[in-house]
Amino acid sequence: QRVAIAACLARDADFYFLDEITPYLDIGQRMIVARLIRELADDDAAERSMLVVEHDLAILDLLADTLHVAYGEPGAYGVVTDPKSVRNGINEYLKGYLDNENMRIRPSAITFEEHAPRVASRSQTLVEYPDLSKSYGDGEFELHVEGGEINRSEVLGVVGPNGIGKSTLAKLFTGDLEPDSGTLDFALDISYKPQYIDIDQPMRVDAFLSSITDQFGSSYWNTEIAQPLQLDRVMEQNLADLSGGERQRVAIAACLSDDADLYLLDEPSAHLDVEQRVRATTAIRRYAENHDATVMVIDHDIYMIDLLADRLMVFDGEPAERGRASPPQEMRDGMNEFLADLDITFRRDERTGRPRINKPGSQLDSKQKRDGEYYYSG
Repeated sequence: QRVAIAACLARDADFYFLDEITPYLDIGQRMIVARLIRELADDDAAERSMLVVEHDLAILDLLADTLHVAYGEPGAYGVVTDPKSVRNGINEYLKGYLDNENMRIRPSAITFEEHAPRVASRSQTLVEYPDLSKSYGDGEFELHVEGGEINRSEVLGVVGPNGIGKSTLAKLFTGDLEPDSGTLDFALDISYKPQYIDIDQPMRVDAFLSSITDQFGSSYWNTEIAQPLQLDRVMEQNLADLSGGERQRVAIAACLSDDADLYLLDEPSAHLDVEQRVRATTAIRRYAENHDATVMVIDHDIYMIDLLADRLMVFDGEPAERGRASPPQEMRDGMNEFLADLDITFRRDERTGRPRINKPGSQLDSKQKRDGEYYYSG
C-alpha cells in the first residue's frame, strides 16, 4: 500500500486520484501518509489538486479541504454531492441527513458516546496471564508481553503499529503458537476471527453459518447479528465468491455466533466502509453487553476502538524487530500513552461527539500536549 501511494505521488502531475489510502496501514502510517498528502497539496508553487476517497473519517478530516458525500443504494445507483466543508460534510453524513440537498440518506444517525465500563468488568477476572515472550527465527523478531488480566464482560481494545506482535499475541492466546517463556494454560473456549480470513469453502453462506450455531435464522440471531452486519444480501452466495467486505462481515458473524468464553477479533474493520464499520461495531458491542461476553478487538480504526473498548492494551517497540505489550489499562491512560507515542491529540466534535484529530501545532493541540491530555481534553 505504501509503495503504491509513493508511486502515485512521485509522478509529476496536475491531478492526483488516491482511492483508499489507509487499508493495511496502522494509524501511525496513516498519519504519515496524510501529512505527506497535505504537504504536497499545500505547495503553492506546484499547483496540485488531489482527490482522496477514504473510509477512515479521522484521517479524511485531517487532510481534506472540502468534501463530497456519496450516497445511494449499493449495486444500484450512487449520487455525489457538491463540495461541502469537511466538518459539515462528515457531520451531515453521520447525521444521515444532507442539509443543502434536503435528503435523508440513512434512517438513523451514527452517534459517538463516551461509555462507562460495565460494572461486572471492574471486579471479576476472567483470566490472568503471566509475562510471555515469543521470537521468530534467529532473533528476527521478539515479542515480550507483560503479565496482566482480562476481566469478565469487558471489551478490551488492542492497539499498536503493524508488525509489532498484536496478531502473535492473539495466536498465543488461541494456542496456535507456543510461547518461548511463560505458560498459558487457559481453560477457555475462544472464538477467533483472524486478521487474514480464509473461508474459501465450497458452501453457501447460510449453510456455513448454520453449521456454527443452532440459533441461525432465529429472530434473536437475525436482530443481533444478521441485520447489523447486512448479511441478508449474501446468504445465498458461495463463500468463495464473496468480496473482501462481505467476507469480513461473514467472519465477524461466525465469530460472534460461536459459544465461547472469549471472543477475539483481529482487525474487524478491514475492507468495511464507514457505515459497515459502525454497524459491525454496534453488533460487537451489543453482543458483548447482552451476553455479558468478554471480547478482545485488535484494530487500527480509532473510531471503532473508541466506541467499543472499556480498557486498552498498548503495543510499542520497533516494527519487525521487537514488540512489547503493556498490561491492560484504563481507556484514558491507554489512549494517552498510545497517542503520545504518535505525537497526535484528539478532541470530540461538540455536535456529534466523534473523535477528531487536532491540527498539528494548533492552539488546542499544543495545550493538550502541555497538559498531557492527548485523548479528549475537558
